[in-house]
Amino acid sequence: MWAGLAPTSPLPSPIASPAAPSMSTAARISSPEDLMTSGCITVLNAGSSSIKFGLYEEGTGGNLLFRGQIERIGSAAHLKATNSEGRSVAERSWPKGELDHHGATLEIVRLARELLAGRPVLAVGHRVVHGGTDFSSPVRINSDVLAKLAKLVPLAPLHQPHNLAPIEAIAKAAPQIPQVACFDTAFHRTQPALAQEFALPRDLTAAGVRRYGFHGLSYDYVISRLQEIQPALARSRLIVAHLGNGASLCAVHEGRSVASTMGFTAVDGLMMGTRTGALDPGVLLYLMQERGMDAQAIEDLLYRKSGLLGVSGLSSDMRTLRQSETPSAKAAIALFVYRIVREIGSLTAALGGLDGLVFTAGIGENDAATRSEVAAGCAWLGLALNEESNGLGAGQISSDQSRIAAWVVPTDEERVIARYTSASLSS
Repeated sequence: MWAGLAPTSPLPSPIASPAAPSMSTAARISSPEDLMTSGCITVLNAGSSSIKFGLYEEGTGGNLLFRGQIERIGSAAHLKATNSEGRSVAERSWPKGELDHHGATLEIVRLARELLAGRPVLAVGHRVVHGGTDFSSPVRINSDVLAKLAKLVPLAPLHQPHNLAPIEAIAKAAPQIPQVACFDTAFHRTQPALAQEFALPRDLTAAGVRRYGFHGLSYDYVISRLQEIQPALARSRLIVAHLGNGASLCAVHEGRSVASTMGFTAVDGLMMGTRTGALDPGVLLYLMQERGMDAQAIEDLLYRKSGLLGVSGLSSDMRTLRQSETPSAKAAIALFVYRIVREIGSLTAALGGLDGLVFTAGIGENDAATRSEVAAGCAWLGLALNEESNGLGAGQISSDQSRIAAWVVPTDEERVIARYTSASLSS
Protein backbone atom coordinates (compact mmCIF):
# COMPACT_ATOMS: atom_id res chain seq x y z
CA MET A 1 0.00 0.00 0.00
CA TRP A 2 0.97 3.65 -0.09
CA ALA A 3 2.26 3.12 3.40
CA GLY A 4 4.92 4.99 5.27
CA LEU A 5 5.68 8.06 3.23
CA ALA A 6 9.23 7.71 4.46
CA PRO A 7 11.83 10.46 4.13
CA THR A 8 14.52 8.89 1.99
CA SER A 9 15.04 5.25 1.06
CA PRO A 10 17.18 3.77 -1.70
CA LEU A 11 15.81 2.14 -4.81
CA PRO A 12 15.47 -1.63 -4.58
CA SER A 13 18.66 -3.53 -5.26
CA PRO A 14 18.94 -5.00 -8.76
CA ILE A 15 16.48 -7.81 -9.39
CA ALA A 16 17.21 -8.53 -13.05
CA SER A 17 19.87 -7.46 -15.48
CA PRO A 18 18.73 -4.31 -17.31
CA ALA A 19 20.77 -5.33 -20.33
CA ALA A 20 18.09 -7.72 -21.57
CA PRO A 21 14.83 -6.80 -19.86
CA SER A 22 11.54 -8.49 -20.57
CA MET A 23 8.25 -9.09 -18.87
CA SER A 24 9.59 -12.48 -17.74
CA THR A 25 12.51 -10.94 -15.86
CA ALA A 26 10.40 -8.66 -13.68
CA ALA A 27 10.61 -9.59 -10.02
CA ARG A 28 7.64 -11.31 -8.44
CA ILE A 29 5.75 -9.65 -5.64
CA SER A 30 5.99 -12.14 -2.82
CA SER A 31 3.98 -10.59 0.00
CA PRO A 32 0.56 -12.29 0.33
CA GLU A 33 -1.19 -9.02 1.15
CA ASP A 34 0.22 -7.49 -2.03
CA LEU A 35 -1.33 -10.28 -4.06
CA MET A 36 -4.86 -9.52 -2.89
CA THR A 37 -7.29 -9.81 -5.77
CA SER A 38 -8.70 -6.41 -4.79
CA GLY A 39 -5.35 -4.74 -5.44
CA CYS A 40 -4.79 -1.88 -7.85
CA ILE A 41 -2.26 -0.71 -10.40
CA THR A 42 -1.28 2.95 -10.49
CA VAL A 43 -0.12 4.48 -13.76
CA LEU A 44 1.80 7.76 -14.01
CA ASN A 45 2.36 9.53 -17.33
CA ALA A 46 4.55 12.56 -16.65
CA GLY A 47 5.05 15.38 -19.15
CA SER A 48 6.96 18.63 -19.00
CA SER A 49 4.25 20.47 -17.06
CA SER A 50 1.72 17.78 -16.13
CA ILE A 51 1.34 14.30 -14.69
CA LYS A 52 -1.59 12.18 -15.85
CA PHE A 53 -2.52 9.30 -13.59
CA GLY A 54 -4.85 6.34 -13.57
CA LEU A 55 -5.87 3.77 -10.95
CA TYR A 56 -6.79 0.38 -12.41
CA GLU A 57 -8.05 -2.94 -11.12
CA GLU A 58 -5.22 -5.48 -11.03
CA GLY A 59 -5.22 -7.73 -14.09
CA THR A 60 -4.22 -7.37 -17.73
CA GLY A 61 -7.78 -6.37 -18.57
CA GLY A 62 -8.13 -4.26 -15.44
CA ASN A 63 -10.96 -1.78 -15.28
CA LEU A 64 -10.30 1.91 -14.77
CA LEU A 65 -11.26 3.07 -11.27
CA PHE A 66 -10.11 6.70 -11.26
CA ARG A 67 -8.13 8.97 -13.54
CA GLY A 68 -6.92 12.53 -13.49
CA GLN A 69 -4.01 14.87 -13.87
CA ILE A 70 -2.09 17.66 -12.27
CA GLU A 71 -1.41 20.29 -14.91
CA ARG A 72 0.55 23.55 -15.00
CA ILE A 73 3.25 22.10 -12.72
CA GLY A 74 5.81 24.79 -11.97
CA SER A 75 3.17 27.46 -12.49
CA ALA A 76 -0.26 27.58 -10.85
CA ALA A 77 -0.72 23.82 -10.54
CA HIS A 78 -4.21 22.37 -10.72
CA LEU A 79 -5.39 18.82 -9.94
CA LYS A 80 -8.58 17.24 -11.16
CA ALA A 81 -9.68 13.60 -10.82
CA THR A 82 -12.74 11.70 -12.01
CA ASN A 83 -14.15 8.23 -11.48
CA SER A 84 -14.71 5.69 -14.26
CA GLU A 85 -18.00 7.39 -15.17
CA GLY A 86 -16.30 10.75 -15.57
CA ARG A 87 -17.74 12.26 -12.38
CA SER A 88 -15.43 14.63 -10.53
CA VAL A 89 -14.08 13.19 -7.27
CA ALA A 90 -11.32 15.68 -6.44
CA GLU A 91 -10.11 19.11 -7.47
CA ARG A 92 -7.41 21.33 -6.00
CA SER A 93 -5.11 24.21 -6.96
CA TRP A 94 -1.75 25.47 -5.70
CA PRO A 95 -0.15 28.92 -5.82
CA LYS A 96 2.30 29.66 -8.61
CA GLY A 97 5.62 27.86 -8.22
CA GLU A 98 4.61 25.85 -5.15
CA LEU A 99 4.49 22.42 -6.80
CA ASP A 100 7.27 20.70 -8.79
CA HIS A 101 7.14 17.17 -10.29
CA HIS A 102 8.34 15.59 -7.04
CA GLY A 103 5.68 17.37 -5.01
CA ALA A 104 3.00 16.67 -7.62
CA THR A 105 3.79 12.96 -7.44
CA LEU A 106 3.37 12.95 -3.65
CA GLU A 107 0.03 14.75 -4.03
CA ILE A 108 -1.11 12.00 -6.40
CA VAL A 109 0.08 9.38 -3.88
CA ARG A 110 -1.97 11.04 -1.13
CA LEU A 111 -5.05 11.28 -3.34
CA ALA A 112 -4.71 7.63 -4.40
CA ARG A 113 -4.61 6.51 -0.76
CA GLU A 114 -7.76 8.49 -0.12
CA LEU A 115 -9.65 7.23 -3.18
CA LEU A 116 -8.63 3.60 -2.75
CA ALA A 117 -9.73 3.57 0.89
CA GLY A 118 -7.30 0.90 2.05
CA ARG A 119 -7.06 -1.18 -1.11
CA PRO A 120 -3.42 -2.01 -1.80
CA VAL A 121 -1.42 -0.60 -4.69
CA LEU A 122 0.40 -3.60 -6.14
CA ALA A 123 2.71 -1.68 -8.45
CA VAL A 124 3.23 1.63 -10.23
CA GLY A 125 3.72 1.76 -13.99
CA HIS A 126 5.43 4.71 -15.65
CA ARG A 127 5.62 6.02 -19.16
CA VAL A 128 9.28 6.62 -19.95
CA VAL A 129 9.89 8.23 -23.32
CA HIS A 130 13.37 6.88 -24.06
CA GLY A 131 14.64 3.35 -23.48
CA GLY A 132 17.64 3.60 -25.79
CA THR A 133 19.05 0.37 -27.22
CA ASP A 134 18.98 -1.50 -23.91
CA PHE A 135 15.26 -1.62 -23.24
CA SER A 136 12.98 -3.30 -25.75
CA SER A 137 10.16 -4.17 -23.34
CA PRO A 138 8.83 -3.08 -19.94
CA VAL A 139 11.23 -3.59 -17.04
CA ARG A 140 11.11 -3.59 -13.24
CA ILE A 141 12.95 -0.49 -12.06
CA ASN A 142 16.00 -0.75 -9.85
CA SER A 143 19.00 1.49 -9.28
CA ASP A 144 20.89 0.13 -12.29
CA VAL A 145 17.92 0.66 -14.60
CA LEU A 146 17.38 4.18 -13.30
CA ALA A 147 21.04 5.06 -13.86
CA LYS A 148 20.84 3.88 -17.47
CA LEU A 149 17.66 5.87 -18.06
CA ALA A 150 19.24 9.00 -16.62
CA LYS A 151 22.02 8.74 -19.21
CA LEU A 152 19.39 9.05 -21.94
CA VAL A 153 18.25 12.52 -20.78
CA PRO A 154 20.21 14.29 -23.57
CA LEU A 155 18.23 12.30 -26.15
CA ALA A 156 14.87 13.45 -24.78
CA PRO A 157 15.55 16.61 -22.74
CA LEU A 158 11.92 17.76 -22.69
CA HIS A 159 10.58 14.40 -21.48
CA GLN A 160 13.04 12.06 -19.81
CA PRO A 161 13.81 14.17 -16.69
CA HIS A 162 10.10 14.57 -16.01
CA ASN A 163 9.46 10.86 -16.58
CA LEU A 164 12.13 9.95 -14.03
CA ALA A 165 11.11 12.47 -11.34
CA PRO A 166 8.00 10.51 -10.20
CA ILE A 167 10.01 7.27 -10.13
CA GLU A 168 12.54 8.84 -7.78
CA ALA A 169 9.82 10.43 -5.64
CA ILE A 170 7.98 7.12 -5.14
CA ALA A 171 11.23 5.25 -4.46
CA LYS A 172 11.83 7.64 -1.57
CA ALA A 173 8.26 7.87 -0.31
CA ALA A 174 7.17 4.24 -0.71
CA PRO A 175 10.19 2.04 -1.54
CA GLN A 176 8.22 -1.16 -0.94
CA ILE A 177 6.07 -0.51 -4.04
CA PRO A 178 7.41 -2.19 -7.21
CA GLN A 179 7.78 0.20 -10.15
CA VAL A 180 7.75 -0.70 -13.85
CA ALA A 181 9.04 1.42 -16.73
CA CYS A 182 7.21 1.20 -20.07
CA PHE A 183 9.01 2.79 -23.00
CA ASP A 184 7.83 4.88 -25.93
CA THR A 185 10.79 3.64 -27.95
CA ALA A 186 10.30 -0.09 -27.30
CA PHE A 187 7.58 -0.64 -29.94
CA HIS A 188 10.03 0.44 -32.65
CA ARG A 189 12.82 -1.97 -31.73
CA THR A 190 11.35 -4.38 -34.30
CA GLN A 191 12.33 -2.08 -37.18
CA PRO A 192 14.95 -3.42 -39.61
CA ALA A 193 18.47 -2.28 -38.79
CA LEU A 194 18.54 -0.34 -42.06
CA ALA A 195 15.53 1.74 -40.98
CA GLN A 196 17.29 2.70 -37.75
CA GLU A 197 20.53 4.00 -39.24
CA PHE A 198 21.72 7.47 -40.22
CA ALA A 199 24.37 7.97 -42.91
CA LEU A 200 27.02 8.67 -40.28
CA PRO A 201 30.38 7.03 -39.48
CA ARG A 202 29.81 3.63 -37.94
CA ASP A 203 31.39 4.52 -34.62
CA LEU A 204 28.63 7.10 -34.06
CA THR A 205 25.96 4.54 -34.92
CA ALA A 206 27.55 2.08 -32.50
CA ALA A 207 27.52 4.80 -29.84
CA GLY A 208 23.72 5.04 -30.14
CA VAL A 209 23.22 7.82 -32.69
CA ARG A 210 20.38 6.15 -34.58
CA ARG A 211 16.67 6.39 -35.22
CA TYR A 212 14.62 5.27 -32.22
CA GLY A 213 11.03 6.38 -32.88
CA PHE A 214 8.58 7.48 -30.19
CA HIS A 215 4.87 7.38 -29.25
CA GLY A 216 5.34 3.60 -29.08
CA LEU A 217 2.91 3.09 -26.19
CA SER A 218 0.19 4.81 -28.20
CA TYR A 219 0.93 2.68 -31.27
CA ASP A 220 1.03 -0.43 -29.09
CA TYR A 221 -2.44 0.30 -27.73
CA VAL A 222 -3.93 1.16 -31.13
CA ILE A 223 -2.65 -2.07 -32.69
CA SER A 224 -3.91 -4.13 -29.73
CA ARG A 225 -7.32 -2.48 -30.11
CA LEU A 226 -7.41 -3.19 -33.84
CA GLN A 227 -6.55 -6.82 -33.10
CA GLU A 228 -9.74 -6.95 -31.05
CA ILE A 229 -12.09 -5.16 -33.46
CA GLN A 230 -10.48 -5.64 -36.91
CA PRO A 231 -7.93 -8.46 -36.73
CA ALA A 232 -7.42 -8.69 -40.49
CA LEU A 233 -6.71 -4.97 -40.72
CA ALA A 234 -4.32 -5.19 -37.76
CA ARG A 235 -2.21 -7.70 -39.71
CA SER A 236 -2.12 -5.61 -42.88
CA ARG A 237 0.11 -2.74 -44.04
CA LEU A 238 -0.90 0.21 -41.88
CA ILE A 239 0.12 3.75 -41.16
CA VAL A 240 -0.96 4.95 -37.73
CA ALA A 241 -1.10 8.73 -37.41
CA HIS A 242 -0.56 9.89 -33.82
CA LEU A 243 -1.51 13.54 -34.24
CA GLY A 244 -1.45 15.69 -31.13
CA ASN A 245 0.73 18.41 -29.68
CA GLY A 246 3.46 15.86 -30.37
CA ALA A 247 2.90 14.18 -33.73
CA SER A 248 4.34 11.22 -35.60
CA LEU A 249 3.45 8.49 -38.06
CA CYS A 250 4.35 4.82 -37.80
CA ALA A 251 4.38 2.21 -40.57
CA VAL A 252 3.17 -1.12 -39.16
CA HIS A 253 3.02 -4.56 -40.80
CA GLU A 254 1.83 -7.71 -39.04
CA GLY A 255 1.47 -5.59 -35.91
CA ARG A 256 5.17 -4.65 -35.85
CA SER A 257 6.82 -1.27 -36.40
CA VAL A 258 8.58 -1.03 -39.77
CA ALA A 259 9.46 2.67 -39.87
CA SER A 260 8.57 5.90 -38.07
CA THR A 261 8.81 9.61 -38.76
CA MET A 262 10.48 10.32 -35.41
CA GLY A 263 14.15 9.45 -35.18
CA PHE A 264 16.99 10.18 -32.76
CA THR A 265 14.83 12.57 -30.75
CA ALA A 266 11.16 13.45 -30.46
CA VAL A 267 11.69 16.67 -32.44
CA ASP A 268 12.12 14.82 -35.76
CA GLY A 269 9.55 14.08 -38.44
CA LEU A 270 6.21 15.87 -38.59
CA MET A 271 5.56 19.48 -37.72
CA MET A 272 4.07 19.60 -34.20
CA GLY A 273 2.48 22.02 -31.76
CA THR A 274 5.72 23.80 -30.86
CA ARG A 275 8.36 21.54 -32.48
CA THR A 276 9.85 21.95 -35.94
CA GLY A 277 9.84 18.37 -37.07
CA ALA A 278 12.45 17.38 -39.67
CA LEU A 279 14.86 20.21 -40.39
CA ASP A 280 17.84 20.56 -42.72
CA PRO A 281 20.88 20.34 -40.39
CA GLY A 282 22.39 23.17 -42.42
CA VAL A 283 19.80 25.44 -40.80
CA LEU A 284 21.37 24.69 -37.42
CA LEU A 285 24.82 25.57 -38.73
CA TYR A 286 23.43 28.82 -40.09
CA LEU A 287 21.80 29.68 -36.76
CA MET A 288 25.06 29.09 -34.93
CA GLN A 289 27.41 30.74 -37.40
CA GLU A 290 25.31 33.64 -38.66
CA ARG A 291 22.85 34.28 -35.82
CA GLY A 292 25.21 33.49 -32.95
CA MET A 293 22.74 31.11 -31.30
CA ASP A 294 24.12 28.68 -28.73
CA ALA A 295 22.86 25.15 -28.02
CA GLN A 296 20.32 26.30 -25.43
CA ALA A 297 18.82 28.93 -27.74
CA ILE A 298 18.58 26.43 -30.60
CA GLU A 299 16.95 23.82 -28.34
CA ASP A 300 14.41 26.42 -27.26
CA LEU A 301 13.68 27.30 -30.88
CA LEU A 302 13.33 23.70 -32.06
CA TYR A 303 11.24 22.41 -29.18
CA ARG A 304 9.24 25.35 -27.86
CA LYS A 305 8.93 28.18 -30.40
CA SER A 306 8.34 26.47 -33.74
CA GLY A 307 5.69 24.20 -35.23
CA LEU A 308 2.10 25.41 -35.31
CA LEU A 309 2.96 28.11 -32.79
CA GLY A 310 5.96 29.42 -34.70
CA VAL A 311 4.35 29.42 -38.14
CA SER A 312 1.03 30.89 -36.99
CA GLY A 313 2.46 33.31 -34.45
CA LEU A 314 -0.79 32.66 -32.65
CA SER A 315 -1.11 29.29 -30.91
CA SER A 316 0.08 25.69 -30.76
CA ASP A 317 -3.51 24.52 -30.32
CA MET A 318 -5.20 23.29 -33.49
CA ARG A 319 -8.62 24.25 -32.09
CA THR A 320 -7.55 27.88 -31.80
CA LEU A 321 -6.07 27.86 -35.30
CA ARG A 322 -9.20 26.35 -36.82
CA GLN A 323 -11.25 29.18 -35.34
CA SER A 324 -8.91 31.86 -36.66
CA GLU A 325 -9.33 33.60 -40.00
CA THR A 326 -5.78 34.95 -40.07
CA PRO A 327 -3.58 33.97 -43.04
CA SER A 328 -0.81 32.80 -40.70
CA ALA A 329 -3.15 30.37 -38.93
CA LYS A 330 -4.29 28.95 -42.25
CA ALA A 331 -0.66 28.67 -43.40
CA ALA A 332 0.27 26.74 -40.25
CA ILE A 333 -2.56 24.25 -40.78
CA ALA A 334 -1.69 23.83 -44.46
CA LEU A 335 1.96 23.10 -43.65
CA PHE A 336 0.95 20.64 -40.91
CA VAL A 337 -1.25 18.69 -43.35
CA TYR A 338 1.31 18.88 -46.18
CA ARG A 339 4.02 17.36 -44.03
CA ILE A 340 1.70 14.53 -42.93
CA VAL A 341 0.72 13.72 -46.50
CA ARG A 342 4.33 13.77 -47.69
CA GLU A 343 5.43 11.42 -44.91
CA ILE A 344 2.54 9.08 -45.63
CA GLY A 345 4.02 8.71 -49.11
CA SER A 346 7.42 7.91 -47.63
CA LEU A 347 6.07 5.30 -45.21
CA THR A 348 3.92 3.75 -47.93
CA ALA A 349 7.14 3.16 -49.86
CA ALA A 350 8.72 1.58 -46.76
CA LEU A 351 5.72 -0.76 -46.48
CA GLY A 352 5.60 -1.58 -50.18
CA GLY A 353 1.97 -0.46 -50.34
CA LEU A 354 -0.78 0.62 -47.98
CA ASP A 355 -3.95 -1.07 -46.77
CA GLY A 356 -5.08 1.21 -43.95
CA LEU A 357 -4.63 4.59 -42.30
CA VAL A 358 -5.54 4.98 -38.63
CA PHE A 359 -5.92 8.35 -36.88
CA THR A 360 -5.37 8.70 -33.15
CA ALA A 361 -4.42 11.21 -30.37
CA GLY A 362 -5.88 14.67 -29.75
CA ILE A 363 -5.98 16.08 -33.28
CA GLY A 364 -6.31 12.70 -34.97
CA GLU A 365 -9.32 11.73 -32.87
CA ASN A 366 -11.11 15.07 -32.65
CA ASP A 367 -10.37 17.21 -35.73
CA ALA A 368 -12.48 16.02 -38.65
CA ALA A 369 -11.12 18.81 -40.85
CA THR A 370 -7.52 17.60 -40.49
CA ARG A 371 -8.58 14.02 -41.27
CA SER A 372 -10.47 15.21 -44.34
CA GLU A 373 -7.55 17.32 -45.60
CA VAL A 374 -5.07 14.50 -45.09
CA ALA A 375 -7.37 12.10 -46.94
CA ALA A 376 -7.68 14.57 -49.83
CA GLY A 377 -3.90 14.65 -50.07
CA CYS A 378 -3.87 10.84 -50.18
CA ALA A 379 -6.44 10.51 -52.95
CA TRP A 380 -3.66 9.18 -55.21
CA LEU A 381 -3.57 6.12 -52.95
CA GLY A 382 -7.26 5.55 -53.53
CA LEU A 383 -8.26 6.89 -50.12
CA ALA A 384 -11.75 8.39 -49.86
CA LEU A 385 -13.65 9.24 -46.71
CA ASN A 386 -17.29 8.90 -45.82
CA GLU A 387 -17.67 12.48 -44.65
CA GLU A 388 -20.65 11.68 -42.44
CA SER A 389 -18.67 9.00 -40.61
CA ASN A 390 -15.65 11.29 -40.50
CA GLY A 391 -17.77 13.95 -38.83
CA LEU A 392 -18.72 11.49 -36.10
CA GLY A 393 -15.04 10.68 -35.57
CA ALA A 394 -15.29 7.06 -34.47
CA GLY A 395 -14.62 3.69 -36.05
CA GLN A 396 -14.31 3.32 -39.80
CA ILE A 397 -14.42 6.61 -41.68
CA SER A 398 -13.46 5.49 -45.20
CA SER A 399 -16.15 5.18 -47.88
CA ASP A 400 -17.21 1.91 -49.48
CA GLN A 401 -15.39 2.98 -52.66
CA SER A 402 -12.07 3.65 -50.90
CA ARG A 403 -9.18 1.30 -51.74
CA ILE A 404 -7.63 2.20 -48.37
CA ALA A 405 -9.40 1.59 -45.05
CA ALA A 406 -9.42 4.63 -42.77
CA TRP A 407 -10.23 4.43 -39.09
CA VAL A 408 -10.29 6.57 -35.96
CA VAL A 409 -9.10 4.60 -32.93
CA PRO A 410 -8.79 6.53 -29.64
CA THR A 411 -5.50 5.84 -27.93
CA ASP A 412 -5.05 5.00 -24.26
CA GLU A 413 -1.39 5.00 -23.24
CA GLU A 414 -2.25 4.69 -19.55
CA ARG A 415 -4.25 1.50 -20.09
CA VAL A 416 -1.46 -0.23 -22.01
CA ILE A 417 0.97 0.74 -19.22
CA ALA A 418 -1.46 -0.75 -16.68
CA ARG A 419 -1.58 -3.99 -18.68
CA TYR A 420 2.20 -4.33 -18.83
CA THR A 421 2.60 -3.43 -15.18
CA SER A 422 -0.02 -5.93 -14.10
CA ALA A 423 1.53 -8.65 -16.26
CA SER A 424 4.90 -8.04 -14.61
CA LEU A 425 3.48 -9.13 -11.25
CA SER A 426 2.78 -12.68 -12.39
CA SER A 427 5.79 -13.26 -14.65
